[in-house]
Amino acid sequence: MQDLITKIKSSIAISAEAEDHLFSISKEKIVAKGEVLIRQGQAVKNSFFVTTGCLRSYCIDKNGKEHTLQFAIKDWWISDFIAIYNNELATLTVECITDSSIIEFNAKELDRIHSLFPEFEAYQRKNLERHVVSLHKRILNQLQLTATERYALFLEQYPDIEQYTPNYHIASYLGITQQSLSRIRVEKVNK
Repeated sequence: MQDLITKIKSSIAISAEAEDHLFSISKEKIVAKGEVLIRQGQAVKNSFFVTTGCLRSYCIDKNGKEHTLQFAIKDWWISDFIAIYNNELATLTVECITDSSIIEFNAKELDRIHSLFPEFEAYQRKNLERHVVSLHKRILNQLQLTATERYALFLEQYPDIEQYTPNYHIASYLGITQQSLSRIRVEKVNK
């Protein structure tokens, strides 16, 4: 929990009372590789802050193909925010791809923190701004960059992820086949 408090304090000043409240609405958890925190089609009540490890969110299309939308590593948030904010069933599955430590929050309780402690409004706004910018960059990269360029950018953003992420997760995130990913890696080694 101290990682999250430190991250928040690097952006805003919070009172001891606000810090205590944050502790009271959270649960620190150790989750095992393969554990599913949110399943596509179910109600979503929680958001997760990653302190160690790696999680991913993905959806399965009508043809049974997986599409990885996000990897969440240390200091990142993950959930199905569409389901939470639109009060819908999950369109995503969130699973642990390594043994991980997370902080779990009930999304409604976390949302209420803004009315109790207005200083969190600025922190949340900054998080949302970063998230929107990240999504827009990802969309533009998918549209404008080659698969090789997307892979190079992926390695910059997630430098150690290949150690514990199966190739098919990386390929589905990049929007390419596993065979294309293998070819790109061979070309990279031969350069």
